[in-house]
Amino acid sequence: MTHHTNPDLLNHVLQLLTEQGHTGLAEGIRLLVNEAMRLERSLALQALPYQRTETRKGHANGFKDKTLTTRLGPITFDIPQVRGDVQFYPSALQKGLRSEQALKLALAEMYVQGVSTRRVASIVEQLCGASVSSTQVSECTKLLDAELQKWRQRPLGAFPYLVLDARYEKVRQNGQVLDCAVLLALGIGPNGKRTILGVSTALSEAEVHWRAFLQSLVQRGLCGVEFIVSDDHAGLQAARTAVFPAVPWQRCQFHLQQNAQAYVPRLDQRAEVARAIRSVFDCPSRPAAEARLKEIVTHYSSTAPKLASWLEENLPQGLTVFALPAAHQKRMRTSNALERVNQEIKRRTRVARLFPNEASLLRLVTALLAETSEEWEAGKTYLNMECLTQPSV
Repeated sequence: MTHHTNPDLLNHVLQLLTEQGHTGLAEGIRLLVNEAMRLERSLALQALPYQRTETRKGHANGFKDKTLTTRLGPITFDIPQVRGDVQFYPSALQKGLRSEQALKLALAEMYVQGVSTRRVASIVEQLCGASVSSTQVSECTKLLDAELQKWRQRPLGAFPYLVLDARYEKVRQNGQVLDCAVLLALGIGPNGKRTILGVSTALSEAEVHWRAFLQSLVQRGLCGVEFIVSDDHAGLQAARTAVFPAVPWQRCQFHLQQNAQAYVPRLDQRAEVARAIRSVFDCPSRPAAEARLKEIVTHYSSTAPKLASWLEENLPQGLTVFALPAAHQKRMRTSNALERVNQEIKRRTRVARLFPNEASLLRLVTALLAETSEEWEAGKTYLNMECLTQPSV
């Protein structure tokens, strides 16, 4: 299959730049990137528009507008859509998007490290090949903050699955170094893809902070939640039951494994207890898991009574997942869907070590989450949601 660039398009772009100079550059880029994306779609489908071929993998399905903020200002691209058994997102746009995000993240990281705007301007000049004043850098940061706030406040919709988690970073406040909680919410929508629904920072995981965070998600339109996964932090649980009182809750099995170790009387028993707990979680059904749990509780009731009591009281909270379709249980029994996010946040924040304030922490984390969420939404399906209404075995 041979692809040819439209000569009329190239002539049009050349004329545009000749007549308008640099003021026509944004429109020229829009036209060229749109053409590159159309060609890339044909390659992904292994067929030209309206071409009949045995190698065809899917079909073109029109276009979807997407406006990106670039160094030339906002540019609206026509994103080619596909239907059929094929995954497609144009790399031409992906690369441009990532370069813009990389610049924004670089600015954010330099600011959180306390680098002066003059020094930032020097680094940006090396990256971009153009002179940038310290005033322009300050303005860029203001624009970035406005863009990130818009992303945090964007409208939501129906997300059957909700995963909640938190991590801590060091911030400076009033001359003191404090632990600041980063509250995270991930949703899995009807299309089976993951989305970062929201992020917030607070100086604790108290109920008031979690409740305000969850209520903000509802106010932005979050609805249709059928299942929640999280750990059992007291503040989070109180807020969850207040905002989503009737939604089934799955306590993260990974955190349960960790929590149980505090009740193991001897170090040499830890591996044995961990295997026993896993044997409960790996059962094929809830009745089987409950029967296995009863055996374990009986086994440890005399040699480790505190452990036995804790297991009997807490492990059932990790069995709610058996109510889901079997195909969903492995991924929804823990909060590991957020693990990659936490690892990426840790990798970036390790450089900063100490943030000068909450705002600087929120800026960097939001930029990372926005990028990750967009990659997820453009990528592969995380769960097949067609089986959501089917009963589990």
